[in-house]
Amino acid sequence: MKNILKGKVVLVTGASRGIGRHIAIEMAKEGAAVAVNYLKDDNGAKETLALLNSEGVYAKAYKADVRNFKDAKDMIENVIKYFGKIDILVNNAGISKIGLFMDQCTADYDEIFDANFRSVFNCTNAAVKYMVDKKKGCIINISSIWGNAGASCEVLYSASKGAVNSFTKALGKELAPSNIRVNAISPGVIDTSMNSVFSNEDIKSIKDEIPMMRFGRSDEIGKLAVFLASDNASYITSQIITIDGGML
Repeated sequence: MKNILKGKVVLVTGASRGIGRHIAIEMAKEGAAVAVNYLKDDNGAKETLALLNSEGVYAKAYKADVRNFKDAKDMIENVIKYFGKIDILVNNAGISKIGLFMDQCTADYDEIFDANFRSVFNCTNAAVKYMVDKKKGCIINISSIWGNAGASCEVLYSASKGAVNSFTKALGKELAPSNIRVNAISPGVIDTSMNSVFSNEDIKSIKDEIPMMRFGRSDEIGKLAVFLASDNASYITSQIITIDGGML
């Protein structure tokens, strides 16, 4: 599979750590030049860039708040100006928040939907205009199994990811005549720093609910993203691809 993305330019949002970082790395391993978006973690972004550079590809970091339309638009324009184009957009930036729905307020709603859905709208809206003009492109949205099934104590998070799923299905159909594919990856429980909120007992209990008896790895999400971005997935669009070890 080596270099199946050679000559491609990919922008990954929220790529200073976790799933976003590993998507960027797997794309780089396949020859893509990578634009790394992040919000606050300067050191994490530098680490991601160093890992990408070790793969021998062009990479550049963009500190931008993708919840803000102007910031997202300016970033996309700068990526196109610096790299000459944008072939693949990976909307990965997002947050999770656990708590009872009745204890949440409109500020929680705004925080979660701005990070998880508005960011997808902003970046996609800016990139699509360029892609439609070129009659090619690929958009990959990072969703969650809870966007498919819903999770107790993660109502707003589940709803925001459900919005990402519907957005993906609808936009994929709309953009298919322009040779632009839109898909989403719906991960189960992945071994990232987000799991630090769980105790060892909680982690064991969660693993017991997963038929494969383990958490997924971020690089496994990255490899799936590479497949969806490549010509090997040329007839796949408007799909929500679940990767959860059989959990649902």
